[in-house]
Amino acid sequence: MREEKLKYGYREIWRIAYPILISTLIEQMIGMTDTAFLGRVDEISLGASALAGVYYMVIFMLGLGFSIGVQIIIGRRNGERRLLEAGSVFWHGLYFLMVLGVLLTLLSEALSPRVMRVMVSSEQILDASMDYVRWRVLGLTIGFATAMLRAFYIGTTQTKALTVNSVVMLLSNAVFNWILIFGHCGMPAMGIAGAAIGSTLAEAVSLVAFVIYTRKHCDTEQYGLNRLARFKWRTMRRIFGISIWTMIQNFISIGTWFVFFLFIEHTGERALAVSNIVRSISGMVWMILMAFASTGSTLVSNMIGYGRADDVIAVVRKVLKFCYMVILPLLIAISLAPEAFISIYTDISELVDASVASLWVLCASYLLTIPAFVYFQAVSGTGNAKSAFALELSALVAYVAYCAVVIEWWRSDVAVCWTAEAVYGGFMAVICRLYLWSNRWRGKMI
Repeated sequence: MREEKLKYGYREIWRIAYPILISTLIEQMIGMTDTAFLGRVDEISLGASALAGVYYMVIFMLGLGFSIGVQIIIGRRNGERRLLEAGSVFWHGLYFLMVLGVLLTLLSEALSPRVMRVMVSSEQILDASMDYVRWRVLGLTIGFATAMLRAFYIGTTQTKALTVNSVVMLLSNAVFNWILIFGHCGMPAMGIAGAAIGSTLAEAVSLVAFVIYTRKHCDTEQYGLNRLARFKWRTMRRIFGISIWTMIQNFISIGTWFVFFLFIEHTGERALAVSNIVRSISGMVWMILMAFASTGSTLVSNMIGYGRADDVIAVVRKVLKFCYMVILPLLIAISLAPEAFISIYTDISELVDASVASLWVLCASYLLTIPAFVYFQAVSGTGNAKSAFALELSALVAYVAYCAVVIEWWRSDVAVCWTAEAVYGGFMAVICRLYLWSNRWRGKMI
């Protein structure tokens, strides 16, 4: 019986990936809603939302990266059938992230205005960005709690919970944005600040829905979620051994993404608005990729816990093939009708025309980005967090160096700037594949 659970074919991969895919699709639609609404306000709001949104994600990635490390440990304990320990790991991760959320909120309020002023050259972009950031960081602690619940459900392969939660968040975000951005139902039109407030309120509604779902549909007693776990430093140290590296890695990763947008902002407001549109369309593809990559990571973690490390490479190959089969048709559709996809985000004809070339470059770069993310998440799933960190750091150094030369120094056309994605994807795909096939990850205890 134990062996049957480990025969992960395409059907089993899809069973786990499908709810993650639906939830990430819905979450991406939340970002699409923000961009589509702000794209009908003005170019300043559209460009500023890109910069401020990525800046917020830099902060949020500290908590999300930590939760990814916790997810890996929960997956290993779930594979070992040590379910109470999996629940204890969840509680310890939540304790830490609640404290971190409060600290980061206070630090952001004190430091973000100074940091953004140093980095942003346009006064209008700066003012609009801070209107977004000030309201958005208020939801950090709520977002961290939601991230921990996602980590638990993905780690235990109970991914159906993600779909319900994401639907609630999407609907809440659309309603709040419609009211607050444009000023309906007696509320003033708040523009970009309304988008931030709407997203924060939607996260609060989402967390409440997650808690209700857990109480009704999860065997909370089996995992020990029906009561607070007693804090143990030994458990916390084990979590830190993995999560501190995924935390730093994700922070640096999204930080370089922020650097990319800063470089773009230095080339002009039009280029920044174009990049925000391309980033949003990229998210449609990225959410599919991350659904499969996350599935691969949790399968790797569970399989090693079951003692079936020999099957890891075969499963990674299946996940990669499945990913290509789903994503390639979408990339072809975007490439054949770029204006149709761009028009979702803006009705400004000049922006539509200016974005086409960059979108083609993005689609081509995904041919390398797909194996990069699948391989990297598989490395993370083995529990070798230090090795995963070292691999991505190497790729990010190459990425930032390329961006500095092509964007900041040469001030290239925005479409040329987006070739940086192919550089990152190609480098990462090669080094992560070499590491996986070297078998250096075997025997890692977490």
